[in-house]
This record gives sequence, C-alpha cells and structure tokens, in this order.
Amino acid sequence: MRAVRGATTVVADEPSLIREAVTELLDAMLNDNDIVPADVVSAIFTATPDLVSEFPAHAARLYGWSDVPLLCAQELPVAGALPRCLRVLVHAETRRQRHETRHVYLRDAVLLRQDLLSD
Repeated sequence: MRAVRGATTVVADEPSLIREAVTELLDAMLNDNDIVPADVVSAIFTATPDLVSEFPAHAARLYGWSDVPLLCAQELPVAGALPRCLRVLVHAETRRQRHETRHVYLRDAVLLRQDLLSD
C-alpha cells in the first residue's frame, strides 16, 4: 500500500468549482499512478478555511467513491498560506515502490511542491 498526495486550487468558493477540481485531481492521481478505483483504500481531504461551500469528500462520492472511507478536515489557517486550496492523501493498494509514486499538484497548487516540477 502507498499514500499518494495531491492538491489543487479553485478560483472561488463555489460547490461546482470544488467538485470539478476534485474530479480533475482524482483523475490525475489515479492515472499518473496506474490506480483503479478498486485499489483505493481511503482518502483524507483538507480544504483551506476560505472553502466552505462543499465538502471535498462529497465531491469524491459524486466521483464514484461510494464505498471508500473518506474524511474531511480544515487546513491550519497559517498566515500567507496558499488560498482556496484543496488537498488529499489517498491510500491505495499498488505494487509501485515509494520512489515510483507520482504526487499530483495542479493549478496554483504547483507552488506547494516546486521541487517536484520537472525541468
């Protein structure tokens, strides 16, 4: 089993934008790591304090993860933190080694892990 990290941002606190961002993020995380939905064990979502219109876990349910244990939490309100940011930690069954795991940072969230950007 491995943990795969991902993050993305939205331009506004609107339910449809959060659902769209979560779908895009989960698609990328699964595709980049050759994970199928049946491999997903659980997921923990966080949202910055400025995102309150939709639960990211609800968006994952709409994505099709109806039988996956999901949890939502709020990110710490640290001064200067990236606004309107959604994060997820997905636990999945995989044969990949830790160094083969591809963490996904989309939209403005690429700023969180510039060390992962390819040259």
